[in-house]
Amino acid sequence: MKKKGQAAMEFLMTYGWAILVVLIAIGALAYFGVLNPSRFLPSSCTMAPGLSCDEFKVDAGADSATIVVRNGMGKSITVSSFTLAGTSCTGVASIADGSTATASCAVAAGDAGDAFRGVIAMDYVASGETLNHSISGTLATKYE
Repeated sequence: MKKKGQAAMEFLMTYGWAILVVLIAIGALAYFGVLNPSRFLPSSCTMAPGLSCDEFKVDAGADSATIVVRNGMGKSITVSSFTLAGTSCTGVASIADGSTATASCAVAAGDAGDAFRGVIAMDYVASGETLNHSISGTLATKYE
């Protein structure tokens, strides 16, 4: 019986040290940013069907974001409100069907390479309609 106990203890000690070394290595990689998931995720800008982000950029030097919005809804729209991360944007008043408008928004300060994620909210009225519609989307990218 004593030999079995010694073998089990040696097994646990040997593999225990190996597991400890692996955990320390993973901790070091995470600490130095090698395992940072934002490094691997692509930039994206999504909006409701019929509207798309053709281009987007978050400028670290100017603390601003620029989004080029394309209208593919089949009719012109009049935009009453366009916000990014809770801040009002300028430059988007009306968008004809098939054309684009450029929104300029102030954003929180960040350094180049930092991750940025914000919710896009837009209220609009389609031509020939009287009801106000609300859509939302997301912008996930890095400061440039």
